[in-house]
Amino acid sequence: MYVSELSDLDRLFHRLNNQLGIILANAELLEAKSSDETSRSRARQVVTSVLEAMGTVREIRS
Repeated sequence: MYVSELSDLDRLFHRLNNQLGIILANAELLEAKSSDETSRSRARQVVTSVLEAMGTVREIRS
């Protein structure tokens, strides 16, 4: 790969991580503020999935 391609990939990884971070923050907020267990459980699933996706991004990047 050329340096310009690497920087393009780095920008894409950065954008993806930012988007995942927003989803994560909102899912954690929903989990904390939900009054029923079903909603908390669904929010927890989103949190878990986002954390796994962030880990996948790190693996691809390295």
